[in-house]
Amino acid sequence: MYNLSFIRADFPILSRQVYGRPLVYLDNGATTQKPLCVLDAMRDEYLNVNANVHRGVHYLSQQATDLHEAARETVRAFINARSTNEIVFTRGTTEGINLIASSFCEALMQPGDEVIVSEMEHHSNIVPWQLQAARRGIALKVIPINDRGELLLEEMDALFTPRTRLISIAHVSNVLGTVNPIAEIVRRAHSHGVPVLVDGAQSAPHFQVDMQALDCDFFTFSGHKTYGPTGVGVLYGKEEWLDRLPPYQGGGEMIETVAFEKTTFAALPFKFEAGTPDYIATHGLAKALDYLTRLGMNNIERHEQELTNYCTQQLKAIDGMRLFGEAEHKDAVVSFLLRDIHHLDMGTLLDRLGIAVRTGHHCAQPLMTRLKVSGTVRASFGLYNTREEVDALVEGIRRVETMF
Repeated sequence: MYNLSFIRADFPILSRQVYGRPLVYLDNGATTQKPLCVLDAMRDEYLNVNANVHRGVHYLSQQATDLHEAARETVRAFINARSTNEIVFTRGTTEGINLIASSFCEALMQPGDEVIVSEMEHHSNIVPWQLQAARRGIALKVIPINDRGELLLEEMDALFTPRTRLISIAHVSNVLGTVNPIAEIVRRAHSHGVPVLVDGAQSAPHFQVDMQALDCDFFTFSGHKTYGPTGVGVLYGKEEWLDRLPPYQGGGEMIETVAFEKTTFAALPFKFEAGTPDYIATHGLAKALDYLTRLGMNNIERHEQELTNYCTQQLKAIDGMRLFGEAEHKDAVVSFLLRDIHHLDMGTLLDRLGIAVRTGHHCAQPLMTRLKVSGTVRASFGLYNTREEVDALVEGIRRVETMF
């Protein structure tokens, strides 16, 4: 039974007030709130088990190491990877993409080689490739979308050439909510011998992701969007690919031997984890993923889909409402504009009513150009949101409307 009262009790922040009104938190696409089990676990480790991992023979170090590596196994199971060797801890989705952009280009790309992205990408899946284009002379190609916010896969097929080396693509658009057909994209890319990197920042918190079923070559997501701590994330990579890539950073932890003449690197996944990891955060992330698993990803997906559909229906009933992203497969995000009311004005006035939404270009300016707008208002749902909160949003929008 998906009991929202019990679930919301795990998130004390949801019961606070903003400007004297109950908080309605609808900015989960930016970051999610944290359940008590995550906060308690991290506090407990700082109080009782705090020591640097992997390097110490003393009891606390051994305990901390065990928790850190247990977290790696929790991540492996959560995304159904084959081995913990395929699980690299990062600071988040952005670092995961930058790691692959840097290491993949260094090892496997020459000037004139190509990377394919899409028109709906977050800046974190555009700018790292542009940096590599400037440094190494690689080319960036873009899959267009239709007016519903869906990828044009036939147009993608036409982008492949003998110089195509990688596709890097969002699983779910953070603006449109479009759920891209990753398994089909992977199948088409692999038929050309091209690997696929998936930005899973907006999918891992919302529905089951299975690396073996998707068959993607790389996948990255953030802890803070999956009800875990900030500053920690995960890069999954197929072992055969990670073996071929050079380290992203150098330092302690990622080495086997160091001499002034030559350094050899540690085995996977440690080759990509230079320096002291945030072992407290990895423990917190594991607790967050355990929490999601207990609730059931299918239950979470069903609940959030109902909210998304309900919100969409309610907003469509408002005269002058423009919705962005009406793909057949859509999840947990509703982006909109109401007549000529500026998105910043709408967001600011909703905030005074206690309703937290996102406004602006959502780090997707090329997509805004495609949509011919400067920005949108975005409501994004989490596992703890309610129909009553959707009603509050709709009522708030109607109230703002009367001010204009």
